[in-house]
Amino acid sequence: MSKEEIKKLVLDIVEDIVPDEDLSNIDPDVRLREQMDLDSMDFLDIVMELRKRYKIEVPEDDYMELATLNSSAEYLYDKLKDVPYEGDR
Repeated sequence: MSKEEIKKLVLDIVEDIVPDEDLSNIDPDVRLREQMDLDSMDFLDIVMELRKRYKIEVPEDDYMELATLNSSAEYLYDKLKDVPYEGDR
C-alpha cells in the first residue's frame, strides 16, 4: 500500500466514524482534530478500526503519530506496505 492509499484508508475510517464531516478539504499537515469535530473517543475509534480492519496495534505512546494524515501515512507505511489497498469497504 502506498502512502497516498494509507491516507485514503485513514479518511475512510474517519468517514465511518463521523459521517457528517466534510473531508474534501482536509489539509494533510494539520492535526485532524483541529480540522473536524473529533473528540478523544472518536480518535480511539480510529485506532480500534485500524486494529479491526488491518490487525495493526498502535500503542498509546504512538497515538500522536496519527495526528495528521501525513504523519499517519509515515507511521503506518511500514506496517501496511505489503497489504493491498481495497478502497472503500
